[in-house]
Amino acid sequence: MSSASLKEIACKAIDGCLDELRAASHAIWSKPELNYEEHEAHRILTSLLKSKGFDVEEHFTLDTAFRARSGDLKAGPNVAVICEYDALPEIGHACGHNLIAEAGVAAGIGIRAALLERPDLGRLTVLGTPAEEGGGGKVKMIESGVFADVDFAMMVHPCPYDGLHAEFLSIIELEVTYKGKAAHAAAFPWEGINALDAAVSAYTAISMMRQQMKPAWRAHGIITNGGTKPNIIPEKAQLLYYFRAPDDKELSVLKENAIRVFHSTAKATGCEVEIRELTKYSNLLGNPVLLKYYKENAASFGIKFVSMEEMSSGSTDMGNVSYCVPSIHPMYSIGEKALNHTREFTDYSNTDYGHKQTIISAKAMAMTAIDVLTTSGSMAETAKAFQDQLQEAKPKP
Repeated sequence: MSSASLKEIACKAIDGCLDELRAASHAIWSKPELNYEEHEAHRILTSLLKSKGFDVEEHFTLDTAFRARSGDLKAGPNVAVICEYDALPEIGHACGHNLIAEAGVAAGIGIRAALLERPDLGRLTVLGTPAEEGGGGKVKMIESGVFADVDFAMMVHPCPYDGLHAEFLSIIELEVTYKGKAAHAAAFPWEGINALDAAVSAYTAISMMRQQMKPAWRAHGIITNGGTKPNIIPEKAQLLYYFRAPDDKELSVLKENAIRVFHSTAKATGCEVEIRELTKYSNLLGNPVLLKYYKENAASFGIKFVSMEEMSSGSTDMGNVSYCVPSIHPMYSIGEKALNHTREFTDYSNTDYGHKQTIISAKAMAMTAIDVLTTSGSMAETAKAFQDQLQEAKPKP
């Protein structure tokens, strides 16, 4: 059976589930759940995948993660399609993860239908990955060996534009705790050591450090603990900082600069300091072979991609996946006025237009998988490009 015929089968399978897919997306959108609390989303997605014939492992390595598989486990290659479904505090699905979940399940349904016709081509895994918004769900799943038998991975993400490969930044999240000594702020202030002074000094010093930061570097933080009462010298103060850079190599430099600031302000104020690394996401390595196929397939639906040069985005734990296996993470538009992480984007994430664009992206993923599995030499080419990217990403001696 030809590649074109398999693509037609995949798209028809997806079209046969449009109402169910839309309903699942809407249900997840209607009940936004935060990092590692996505119990309802987990139930909705695993139930839908079971109804479509997948072998589903619920609570797979993490309580709200799952793995749904189809095909002969001894066959290869193994295609992984990734779902996200966590929301943001207060503003709900302002990054459209309900749509990402819909796209992942839809693509899985399409790929499975094609593989039922040609089981010799490979096998399929749909992964439910919780806690992308700062919780590092994929990082923990990598550490559990989830991607050890995956040959390539795909997901898509809604945004204001159609972009083939956004420059997702490496990011590290640091929790900085200053410890001083409490004292009565009016009667005996000289007896105290002010931890808040250290935190404020650090915040100011990081802001001044921006003069020497490269254009693509980012530093943004908040004071999460500034003391208890004004008449008590704060014995504890805490900062939470995100530092970002284009890749892990540059991020390591920025991190060391920041740590030097945190230690120096502790010394200047007489405080002790504890620096704890919470999460670290790598930059995203978009596999050029997979992206080529995705672009061709998306174009068949009339999608035109904007230039992504010098267009940086946020950060994602899909970047960590892209250092484990060949990966792609294309962006697709659900409306030009829809800006991620805003209340307006939450509204856009539940529109008929957003659903339509999600289905197009899901079909493009399914068709991309079929291209790779049916085209002679594609897997080898994909693997070589991946190894070349890893080599380029290594620090130079």
